Amino acid sequence: NFFLIATTAGADRAGCTWLNPRRWLNLQEYQSKKLMQEHGVAVQRFYVADTASDALDAAKRLNAKEIVLKAQILAGGRGKGVFDSGLKGGVHLTKDPAVVGDLASKMLGFNLITKQTPKDGVKVKTVMVAEALDISRETYFAILMDRACNGPVMVGSPQGGMDIEEVAASTPELIFKEAIDIFEGVRDDQALRMAANLGFKESLQKQAADQIKKLYDLFLKVDATQVEVNPLGETPQGQVVCFDAKINFDDNAEFRQKAVFAMDDMTESDPTEMEAAKWDLKYIGMDGNIACFVNGAGLAMATCDIIDLHGGKPANFLDLGGGVKERQVYEAFKLLTADPKVEAILVNIFGGIVNCAIIANGITKACRELELKVPLVVRLEGTNVHEAKSILRESGLPIMAADNLDDAARKAVAAIKK
Repeated sequence: NFFLIATTAGADRAGCTWLNPRRWLNLQEYQSKKLMQEHGVAVQRFYVADTASDALDAAKRLNAKEIVLKAQILAGGRGKGVFDSGLKGGVHLTKDPAVVGDLASKMLGFNLITKQTPKDGVKVKTVMVAEALDISRETYFAILMDRACNGPVMVGSPQGGMDIEEVAASTPELIFKEAIDIFEGVRDDQALRMAANLGFKESLQKQAADQIKKLYDLFLKVDATQVEVNPLGETPQGQVVCFDAKINFDDNAEFRQKAVFAMDDMTESDPTEMEAAKWDLKYIGMDGNIACFVNGAGLAMATCDIIDLHGGKPANFLDLGGGVKERQVYEAFKLLTADPKVEAILVNIFGGIVNCAIIANGITKACRELELKVPLVVRLEGTNVHEAKSILRESGLPIMAADNLDDAARKAVAAIKK
């Protein structure tokens, strides 16, 4: 599997805060392989097909000893998934090209259900037909931005194909790190040293060093914040191949990475999340009945937790972020009230960058124009909070004010019980 993710600059590593809420970039496996291939990185030979006959033709053109057929969806767990056609597994290996067409006919146009898809699965529109290669040895290699080094660093280990955090915890001596000078780039001696530390020998060492330099070239040219290859594998035939990778992009570079961002596959995205993204809102749906309307993901998680503590269940969290305008507040309420599960709305805003008065005006406008039918609890603190509370109080609308988050959660849960 290849995963490419666009991250927001300023976000913490756990993805818990956003300075500028954005939807992550979603690329299919074949798209990411193509991107790496274009930058000289060694990947398996492959073709893409959207019909069974094209898949069969691709298998014949590969002329490989063994072929792997992969359903192209963004969710993980494809190998153990099940199609509504009855076919088991979204990844199949075969040495007979003739069976590829039949397998593809049971994938294309059918829904693949995995642990990461909705219960009805995701419709498969494309398959990747690739050369299957044996791996005699697996290593780990990554290039990422490191604050301590004020720039990019290479991180590698001869122990690949497993969770690198486990390797770091159990055998830290097998983790190797090299800071990269942003003016010089990856020097030949650095690349060779890292290749040796990864355990590559003789001609394979030079081959691995070349791949390392090409991966850094990719890192620079696509404005990546991280390129992680696990495993960077060695084949019995003496090839160094990138078998599995994850690339994080800096979404602030979208203006100059139009070709990359144009590949964004939004067909599997949640429609509500996509609508929220149009207004620079971050929306995540859940299974409860109390809508959470907050600014900041940390505050959102705390709000969800306290709702749960008082016996309620959050229906979502919707993060406004900073720099909010009244129209965003209005659009946020449209999204929340469109969910038939929502029986109450809890607004929890801490105004630092956010002006509470703007929030209050947006709330009153939304309540009137959308004719809000469900109970609304509002807790505001911070910038212009007194003006904001006056706006809500003088609106004449049935808005329940809360003194703090605990009070707000208690009132929201109680409102549903009534």
